[in-house]
Amino acid sequence: MAGADDYVEIPVAGRGPRRVRLDAAAPFGWWPAICVALIAFVDRVEYNLMAGALADIQRDLGFGDTAGGAIATSAALAGVILLIPAGRLADHGRRTWTLFLVVAVWSLLTLGSGLVTSYAMLFAVRVLLGGTGLLYNPAASSLLADYFPGGSRTRAFSLERFGYFAGPPVGIVAGGALAEAYGWRTMFFLVAVPGMVIALLCLTLREPERGTGDRIEMLRTGRQAQPAAAPDRRGPVLAEMRELLRIRTLRAIAVGLGTVFFGLGGLMFWLPTFYQRAFDLSVGAASGLAGGVGLLGMVTGSVLGARLGDRGHLVRPGWRVTVGAWGLLVGALALTGVALLLVLPVQLLCLAVASGGFLVAIPNLTAAAADVVPAARRGLGFALLQFLLSLAGSAGPLLVGAFSDATGSLRWAYAILAVPLLAGALLAFRGRASLEDDRGTALRALQ
Repeated sequence: MAGADDYVEIPVAGRGPRRVRLDAAAPFGWWPAICVALIAFVDRVEYNLMAGALADIQRDLGFGDTAGGAIATSAALAGVILLIPAGRLADHGRRTWTLFLVVAVWSLLTLGSGLVTSYAMLFAVRVLLGGTGLLYNPAASSLLADYFPGGSRTRAFSLERFGYFAGPPVGIVAGGALAEAYGWRTMFFLVAVPGMVIALLCLTLREPERGTGDRIEMLRTGRQAQPAAAPDRRGPVLAEMRELLRIRTLRAIAVGLGTVFFGLGGLMFWLPTFYQRAFDLSVGAASGLAGGVGLLGMVTGSVLGARLGDRGHLVRPGWRVTVGAWGLLVGALALTGVALLLVLPVQLLCLAVASGGFLVAIPNLTAAAADVVPAARRGLGFALLQFLLSLAGSAGPLLVGAFSDATGSLRWAYAILAVPLLAGALLAFRGRASLEDDRGTALRALQ
């Protein structure tokens, strides 16, 4: 076992080796996780601005609910197309430069969203933006796994996932408030500015060797004497993807998270419009309620999930998957109340509980995915996971919009979200039994 005061030198691209303390929760400091969380946050804020101002945009450009849902779905699918190449790049390129370029490009495209004059132009710009918006995920997730050892990995991913899922409610609130105060075009112009600032902040990050976080943890437990560079083996991408899908825990995580992304995608995109129609609220009030209550639940869930996930790591077998699956189940049951209950205080309570449950689940399952995917393949592993999650999430806004047009009620359209969410939560529990075996296999690939 490593002593409490032991240090080790870690190779970092762009500068000499860095001496870090083995028992530190964040050997490189917490800035990498904060920076990645800011990227995720601004990306999702921008993506969801349109949801907060959707009613105004529909009125100005003249399109219905199905067409509105199609924008979100098509934008998500555009990003899916490029995810696998982005994963390969994350495994073999400079991930910090990838983050800078992605954030800079979608910040510029945000400006274009405020310049459109027709539905077709809006559709095209949002699809282009969707094509770049997801590309940060493989590089960012791979970096976090290398910056943080397993014992603090849930906390690191909790920051990133909180940024990702706090972005939608903040975007909804900001979209409604800015559209009401300045017009929906101006809101896009304003959000492009912090995007460019964060793009520049990405250049402050340094590139650690792949597998660094795992090696630090192995040194703590005495399983390896010195850190060493990971082998750089590259084969056909389809063969690598098939190999990743053989990891049983990763499959269970993909099913559980896929249902969450489906449910949250449909819920958050239409929630302000639902409050406007069901409770006769203004754009600003509807967006404020939806975003504010959702954000409160997410803060609570993120803190709770981070504390629980790392506390049981290496202590209780299958712990992170267990915590994640219970979070999914609680969130799914509470989301059913959001769909079926029309008493506003009760419904808002259900929304807060659902948001909290999902933010307990998501960082734990994401950290578990990092645990079971070999370090040299984490970029592709997270790209494949995000590919599957994005496909599921992209269906939510379109299906809710289509069912709303067909039934004349967003309330009944929301009801379709409950069944797959409950089923996915139950299926996620299957990953408990295989987590420790798959984690051991991933660690052996470093030796």
